[in-house]
Amino acid sequence: MPDAVFPDNTVLCNFAAVDRLDLLEGWLRGRGRWTEAVAHEAQRSADHLPALVDVVRRGWLGEAVVVDLPKAVAAVEHLRRDVFGGTIDRPLQHLGEAQTCYLLQQNQAWAGAWWVSDDHDSLDYARFVGITTRETIDIVCGVFADGDLTASAGLELMRDMANAGRALRLPRSSSDLTS
Repeated sequence: MPDAVFPDNTVLCNFAAVDRLDLLEGWLRGRGRWTEAVAHEAQRSADHLPALVDVVRRGWLGEAVVVDLPKAVAAVEHLRRDVFGGTIDRPLQHLGEAQTCYLLQQNQAWAGAWWVSDDHDSLDYARFVGITTRETIDIVCGVFADGDLTASAGLELMRDMANAGRALRLPRSSSDLTS
């Protein structure tokens, strides 16, 4: 695993929706990081998923990484609007994805870091530019490999996420989580 892993708000919400943020925190092993925009998204999402308050309060994703140099802000805005389809009238739309992709692609301090998301369009872009990506299903596979969850419990957990209205790639069976 790399020195830093940046989960997107989609992933935080997946685990919060089933009250299992502890599994994500354990899998991250202190390597979790987030951008300012993702931290803000999580705070807003806590209105609907109160478990997210614990992420901020306990600080297990560290201080939010701020992108504030003018050149970086312009590059993030380009990604947000021209690559991810964010609009002028919705300035926060796709900001978390844009900030994370910018950092992982352009900032040497985060070279080799992973991004975890379930937003498939964003993941396609990230993979295209060489950012190592993971999805919730990969985290659940890792939690199984760590011995913190059985494969059948992992499958049930992911089904619970989907039943809670979360959009994520589901395994066909529990054996998909063991390979």
